[in-house]
Amino acid sequence: MGSISKVINVEQIREDFPILKRKFYGKPLIYFDNAATSQKPKQVIEAIRKYYEEQNANIHRGIYALSEEATQLYEDSKKKVARFINARRWEEIIYTRNTTESINLIAYTWGWKNVSKGDNIVLTVMEHHSNLVPWQLLAQEKKVELRFVDINDEGLLNINQAEKLIDDHTKLVSITHVSNVLGTINPVKEIGKIAHEKGALFLVDGAQSTPHMPVDVRDIDADFFAFSGHKMLGPMGIGVLYGKREILERIGPFLGGGDMIKSCSLSGCSWNDLPWKFEAGTSNVEGAVGLSAAIDYLNSIGMESIREHEEELTRYALDRMSEIEDIKIYGPKNTKIRGGVISFNLGNIHPHDLASILDAEGIAIRAGHHCAQPLMTRLGVTATARASFYIYNDKNEIDVFIDVLNKIKRRLKL
Repeated sequence: MGSISKVINVEQIREDFPILKRKFYGKPLIYFDNAATSQKPKQVIEAIRKYYEEQNANIHRGIYALSEEATQLYEDSKKKVARFINARRWEEIIYTRNTTESINLIAYTWGWKNVSKGDNIVLTVMEHHSNLVPWQLLAQEKKVELRFVDINDEGLLNINQAEKLIDDHTKLVSITHVSNVLGTINPVKEIGKIAHEKGALFLVDGAQSTPHMPVDVRDIDADFFAFSGHKMLGPMGIGVLYGKREILERIGPFLGGGDMIKSCSLSGCSWNDLPWKFEAGTSNVEGAVGLSAAIDYLNSIGMESIREHEEELTRYALDRMSEIEDIKIYGPKNTKIRGGVISFNLGNIHPHDLASILDAEGIAIRAGHHCAQPLMTRLGVTATARASFYIYNDKNEIDVFIDVLNKIKRRLKL
């Protein structure tokens, strides 16, 4: 049986998550779908409750104490996000709905103004649809070539191929920091250096990295970096786009409306300063408050410790799963370059059927193409099952998971 985590107090952490006390079909919930969304600690839930009970007001527009208090909460949250990812200035933090909207914002503002026929954009075969579809739409309209860096059999990017694909006509390189299918931690700093040497901008999809490991956008030297609050203990509906100030200042607005203008008349308008130029309309203050509380919670544990805990869990899970015959595991074997995501197939069981059987045992995993259909094609499958871990998971849950997988094998005589 699995031992207690060496780096964080999982038992104590679990007490902060009310939903983990639930049972399904009489079995304790084992939540292994953290790559899709994380659960929320009571500290985040309480911060949102307090906001609505004591601090709710529309920001920036009210010349009264309550509005000023809400405005301060909102702007303080941006400063906290900036520190969390080591941005130079809080004005470089733009709030969106999610990672998808953050990437679309760049595609529809910077992309439409700065790419044209003869240019190319370099992506990878492991991208989530959020970092594929916006560029496909842009490429179709602007007659731009999309190029894709391939992977090897272990799920690692072909860096030599990347160096060849990124050339003097490359305007943007946009890649995922951590694959939501393979768990591969990509060498983003190295790839960003290649991009910049060719004069291209560099965008990183940090949806699967920011919740799980230290992120330093200045060290990576990302021009743009996108992630979502709901995957890192925060509420749904709040996303982040980081962009270098000098680039954001040259880009026009994404949406038009209230709060994104400096002055306006019937003949035209001028745009507000950063980051408000990109935040039209009523802001998601609740989301900012919840995200702020989530960052406090993560910082109280320490991102280095969170990464170490998940690496320990992933190593243990890979070792246990490899004992099962007829199981196919995708992604790197080396947990130093792998996040806490394990996609797999068991014999000839369809992943949806496998997920349904596991659900009957109280185990929640994801099954399907994980919004990465081109990667599924590259792997030669239509779908996989996926288990993904976070701070409140432990080795004992993995043992239960393995026992159920073995029970399924026996039941179906695989």
